[in-house]
Amino acid sequence: MNIKMVDLNGQYLRIKTEIDDAIQSVIDSTAFIQGKEVQEFASALSKYLDGVHVITCGNGTDALQIAMMALDLKPGDEVILPVHSYAATVEVTALLGLIPVFVDVDPDTFNIDVNQVEKLINKKTKAIVPVHLYGQCADMDALMAMASKHNIKVIEDAAQSIGGKYKNTFSGTIGDVGTTSFFPSKNLGCFGDGGAIMTRSAVLAEEIRMIANHGQKKKYHHERIGVNSRLDTIQAALLKVKLKYLEEYEKKRNAVADFYDSRLENVTIPIRSKNSTHVFHQYTIKTKRRDELKLFLQGKSIPTMIYYPVPLHHQNAYRQEKSFPVAEQLSKEVLSLPIHTEMTAEQLDYICKSINEFR
Repeated sequence: MNIKMVDLNGQYLRIKTEIDDAIQSVIDSTAFIQGKEVQEFASALSKYLDGVHVITCGNGTDALQIAMMALDLKPGDEVILPVHSYAATVEVTALLGLIPVFVDVDPDTFNIDVNQVEKLINKKTKAIVPVHLYGQCADMDALMAMASKHNIKVIEDAAQSIGGKYKNTFSGTIGDVGTTSFFPSKNLGCFGDGGAIMTRSAVLAEEIRMIANHGQKKKYHHERIGVNSRLDTIQAALLKVKLKYLEEYEKKRNAVADFYDSRLENVTIPIRSKNSTHVFHQYTIKTKRRDELKLFLQGKSIPTMIYYPVPLHHQNAYRQEKSFPVAEQLSKEVLSLPIHTEMTAEQLDYICKSINEFR
């Protein structure tokens, strides 16, 4: 049985004609950079996200950096972010000379523990970056209330939660700025690198657009230090096609998650937040015998992944001599199972039976 963590080929084959036509159209036009499809995709994503401003860029990491630059964060400013996450968030924080302040995560949702955030806020705190991990949103009501009380900014890292909602509002559109990634394995993925920044502020959107374009509004007139970060036209063209299927993809992922929920034994299944939908970028279980289970499943040709095996405060580049017990425990227990839009009942049954027979 050929089980994949993510079946990008199968997904492509279902919409092959549309994707091929979109790519061929760009090739025929030869407008490989800033072709019309880039703005068309940005407009389509804006409409999908209830009208927020959308500025596309080169990747999700660039999106985070540009967002921080647009908010005019200065070297020495402190940024609060979760310690159980991918390194991109802390990477751009450090790159800009900002001071990352780690906070532990909730043991059930794996998102930033809002109960620990406010005690870390001081005069130097300028931003909070909740990462909507694995596909569901952090507690945005609490975070936005804190941000308003202390006059600090909120940057949502929605790289894993595109299409998800906190209550009735899309992830990435609640804070001052939201960012996302179109890395191929994401729920809305392109065939290379890509990203986007979202904001409800027209003024901030103009600043973001300028930063992403070498700091210029008008060609050869550089008003501030910027970067070169853009989504190429081919990626935009195929993303415009795939955006039409995003809700269908979300339903299929939730169907997989529901199957796992109903069949798995002897492991802790994902806990779903009452205030957030879950788009299941990852289906992540917990088990105290994680490494043994991973090896056991490998022997049955079932792929798994560990997101993330080393907490950020234990990484050499960002080491801090502090204790974050939940993240440290999660790094030893979390295991993500195959989940994608092309999974079959036969595959799911085999995976569940294999996990349940592990003793």
